[in-house]
Amino acid sequence: MEPSPDWPEPIVRVQSLSESCRDTIPDRYIKPPEARPATLSSTTATSSDANIPLVNLEGLYGPDAALRQDTRRRVSEACREWGFFQITNHGVRPDLMDRAQHVWREFFHLPMPLKQPYANSPKTYEGYGSRLGVEKAAVLDWSDYYYLHYLPSELRDLRKWPALPADLREVIAEYSSEIVRLGGELLKVFSVNLGLREDSLQTAFGGEEIGACLRVNFYPKCPQPDLALGLSSHSDPGGMTFLLPDPDVPGLQVRRPDGWVTVKPVPHAFIVNIGDQIQILSNAIYKSVEHRVIVNSTQERLSLAYFYNPKSNIPIQPLEEVVKPGETASYSAMTFDEYRMYIRTKGPKGKSQLGASFKCTR
Repeated sequence: MEPSPDWPEPIVRVQSLSESCRDTIPDRYIKPPEARPATLSSTTATSSDANIPLVNLEGLYGPDAALRQDTRRRVSEACREWGFFQITNHGVRPDLMDRAQHVWREFFHLPMPLKQPYANSPKTYEGYGSRLGVEKAAVLDWSDYYYLHYLPSELRDLRKWPALPADLREVIAEYSSEIVRLGGELLKVFSVNLGLREDSLQTAFGGEEIGACLRVNFYPKCPQPDLALGLSSHSDPGGMTFLLPDPDVPGLQVRRPDGWVTVKPVPHAFIVNIGDQIQILSNAIYKSVEHRVIVNSTQERLSLAYFYNPKSNIPIQPLEEVVKPGETASYSAMTFDEYRMYIRTKGPKGKSQLGASFKCTR
């Protein structure tokens, strides 16, 4: 344990718990019966063949106009009907994706004295962490993580980027640049699909002054996976998320009306999901969707979640062009800084932050 004046209780590294717990997990990690993955009464088992949509982006860049239109249509349907989709042929090199996974797995397997200097606090969450939210005696998730800023550049502090493994900083800088490029391309597609100018959503995000940050999730083995969650059900508070999943160990689950779908990762594909800020800007034409992470008794799991967010201090509200005649905007204006304080205080709580943070004006 490590004492900290910023957290409500001493921080316990879940990786250390995993190595010391043989058959049972501490009560602090046992979810209430209605939230356990094995006993959720509202989650009828979904077909094992179900998966989120898969979109090949190659059609966006070729000369075939019909193929470009069909690719945009597939993205639009995924955003409207699922809030999640996987993308292939996205332009990020497979070897770079593999290296990003590898260097972070190496980091989490370093001795604790080499990781502990990067311990984070709830003031920024940047660094090596093991919990979200500052509610005392909260039931915790079975995971450790590392959170760091890439954009805006004034928040990028390389001293908080791990010095080991030796090539981690170089790999993550290149990886981050590629994700930001990809995020800008997808925002154009989203804008056109919403009937807007191609640059409308990017402008609403703050133009080039966006926020971009990485959360690396490490889910150690759990002796009682039916009682715990690696990450509780939540929607992402930001703009959109690019997830590089563990290629060998599925764990992400997406909520559907008839149950939870366990996402089956496609090799070298990114899982993309709509965040709350795009739901707000689109006046809920595109919806952020609850998701969670289950854990495994025999295998650890690692994933990289990259968040492409609006500039933190500009008001975010539904764009006038997407509000239909005779309707009113569903959400009032709020900056992303104000909005994300909810999840930073309460931790992941389904989609409750949308209702708690915004007053509906209908």
